[in-house]
Amino acid sequence: MTFVFSSDSHLVEPKEIFDDGLPASLKKFGIRSERQGDHICTLAGEKVLHRTRIIKREAPPAPADDVDNETRGLKLESGEDVVRLHAPARGHNNIALRLEDMKLDGIDAEISFPSTCLWAYGIEHPETELATAQIYNDWNNKLLGPHPDIFIRCGVLPVRDFNNTQMEMKRIAKMGFTSAMIPCVTAPDMPRYNDPAWDPVFELAGELGVVLVMHSGTGLETVQPERRAGGAVINYTNQACDAWNSIQYLVAGGMLDRYPKAQVAVIECGASWLAGLVERMDEIYIAHDAYVRPKLSLMPSEIVARQVSCGFQNDRACILTRSVTTTRPLIWGSDYPHAEGTYPRSKAVIERLFKGIEISEKDKADILGGNAARLFRLQRPEFMKAA
Repeated sequence: MTFVFSSDSHLVEPKEIFDDGLPASLKKFGIRSERQGDHICTLAGEKVLHRTRIIKREAPPAPADDVDNETRGLKLESGEDVVRLHAPARGHNNIALRLEDMKLDGIDAEISFPSTCLWAYGIEHPETELATAQIYNDWNNKLLGPHPDIFIRCGVLPVRDFNNTQMEMKRIAKMGFTSAMIPCVTAPDMPRYNDPAWDPVFELAGELGVVLVMHSGTGLETVQPERRAGGAVINYTNQACDAWNSIQYLVAGGMLDRYPKAQVAVIECGASWLAGLVERMDEIYIAHDAYVRPKLSLMPSEIVARQVSCGFQNDRACILTRSVTTTRPLIWGSDYPHAEGTYPRSKAVIERLFKGIEISEKDKADILGGNAARLFRLQRPEFMKAA
């Protein structure tokens, strides 16, 4: 049986985790969720970052053999997500139930990201951002730490003060974390990923062996900027463009070339665009040589192949274009327990992904599990060597 590692899954933090954990003086700056009419809203301070329409269901949707609109999850054309009050996934923060769901779905191991704390990059107050990250990271460690052969702990790094970023990275690395989040999109008042201000962060990540993860939607003021016709498709599709841009800045700006030990993973942004990106960057790097600064030690495509990983879910084109990207950057994920994810149909989705594609068993095994397990150094003997 092929070992399957999901590069995209989520935990749901207890509702009171930040309310109870933050000092009273910081609560007004922190993230919280509250019901406003028929929506669940996530706020940072008084700023609304996300609105989720509540739709009640009498029973969970029946599992399907393949991908269809019902089992992918509903999306409103305004761009608002839909909460299923009776979602079939049970392991949001219960490990015993999560392990049962993973067994049902054919998932052997996974890296888990937050839910509420995905919005931590909307916090503008550095002290509150640090405290929020530490609360989440400690909770994550307590929940997942006892199972290092099944779960990769991914921390949340504060980024409003890079001294805090480095301090927290060192702290969680000592706890055994092998990955930590930074925003996929940098805020307008923050340095972009081609700015040397980020150098100490990427240098330290490389030295500590902490993979820097950019999850879809993180760092955006809102993930629902388009609320008119087509918003649901436009908003979600544009998150692939966020990853595309961040990789451009990291590669063309020289950050990854300066710190070849640093590894970056973009998650839930798809991967079928990766071939077009690396071909375009290589083309421009050669054709506009007289204007290119900085000069890189490798071609952009080679730097991507060495240091960038892309999590995908339903893409087939990224498998078909692996001769351009190499297989190494491709890591599959289920997005459990989200409605648009593949649970509980991951086995059927995986079968569809590879159907009719000529591919070696080794390449298939790497895409489904080996690449991610090695990247994040899953605590199993066959995967302990770093990517």
